[in-house]
Amino acid sequence: MKNSKLFFHVLGALLSFGLQQKIQAQDEVIPLWTQSIPGAISASEYQEKDTYKEDVLQSSSMVSIPTLAVYLPKKGTSNGTAVLIFPGGGYSHLSMNKEGKKVAEWLNSIGITAFVLRYRLPSDKIMTDKTVGPLQDAQEAIRVLRRNCKKWNIKENAIGIIGFSAGGHLATTLATRYAEKVYQATDSISARPDFSLLLYPVISMNNEITHKGSREKLIGSAPSLELVEKFSNELHVNSTTPPAFLVHASDDASVPVENSLNYYLALKKNAVSAEMHVYEKGGHGFGLGVKETSLYWTTDCQNWLKAHNYLTP
Repeated sequence: MKNSKLFFHVLGALLSFGLQQKIQAQDEVIPLWTQSIPGAISASEYQEKDTYKEDVLQSSSMVSIPTLAVYLPKKGTSNGTAVLIFPGGGYSHLSMNKEGKKVAEWLNSIGITAFVLRYRLPSDKIMTDKTVGPLQDAQEAIRVLRRNCKKWNIKENAIGIIGFSAGGHLATTLATRYAEKVYQATDSISARPDFSLLLYPVISMNNEITHKGSREKLIGSAPSLELVEKFSNELHVNSTTPPAFLVHASDDASVPVENSLNYYLALKKNAVSAEMHVYEKGGHGFGLGVKETSLYWTTDCQNWLKAHNYLTP
């Protein structure tokens, strides 16, 4: 009975994604998991919620069926680089337009194949361990990209990630724990990203600098010191952590700039290539930029990608 309920729940979700595909400009939307979702709990009353504005998906919450939206560059413009996008939203929702679709379209404009991951949001109602659910999805998404390099015309060693706010926490969790066995993979394909792009990211669970909402959603309102340290990603950087490009605004009142600063310093200490831009103004959640100084981060990022040969055909 539980399996049949789960089947119809999945079927309904995929039909919804089919409609979403028609409304938006992505080339296809595919289920992330072709078999069972690891650690999933069937909960028919737990229904995903999407918010639209003028037929464009803006936000998704209560996500339990992860998917990948594929955005291909115009024919003949691909440079072989791919970027997996983790929208932010405090681990309570996903900013699917500002930090998803729009970012994918910008990446397409510079020849990069983009993938927006609609990852599961931590909840005890739908997963046996809510702290690893998003990481399971992130690891599998990288593996899906590498398994399908020929299909999407991407290079196996040019697959990066970009994370915004809480999506930045997921990105740095993947960057520091890509080799951790959090589910039974079907092959030995690496889940290591080749580079990370981090925008006003939540990185630490340290109570003094963390984003309280993200921390509570992921590890609870009264987490143990062990959990806090485990998910403070600046503490887990080593020499194999992927190179990173970081962007933050000094006046970010939601996620203190110390999150990026501490991660940058950890990368520097471990001799990992990194570049960081701290803008005077911009606040939090500026997406592709606002009228203040953060407006120009995409140009800085493009220059960094070019310097690392990710914009070369």
